Amino acid sequence: SAGELTLSFDARILSEYNEVLRRPRVGFEEDKVAAFLDYIVYRGRAVASFPLSHSLPDPDDEPFLEVTLASQATFLVTGNKKHFPAELCQDAKVISPNEFLIFFKKQQTEKKRITSKRSTRTRKKPRVR
Repeated sequence: SAGELTLSFDARILSEYNEVLRRPRVGFEEDKVAAFLDYIVYRGRAVASFPLSHSLPDPDDEPFLEVTLASQATFLVTGNKKHFPAELCQDAKVISPNEFLIFFKKQQTEKKRITSKRSTRTRKKPRVR
């Protein structure tokens, strides 16, 4: 539904996250990485994807676009926007993490405004005698 955040993934993406987050320079503890990946599996959505019809500039990025397209996601959030040519992304918009956070924050603010407006309308006004 609108305003809902769902992380779509497949086994290849989980494997990539596991490998990257365990790199010594990243500095995460083993148990924290395991907990994070467990959380993704618990709260996210596992997707069965299909191969792309065209290759991406970096073939290692293909699982991310394949899952994005298979899940019909609105956004593909990445720090490597240049690796995802718009003509291959169909209806998915490729945005940076910062762009996504700005978008999501605006959406949450709008959602609160609408919810507040509805609750104001449904409250009964006190009678004045």
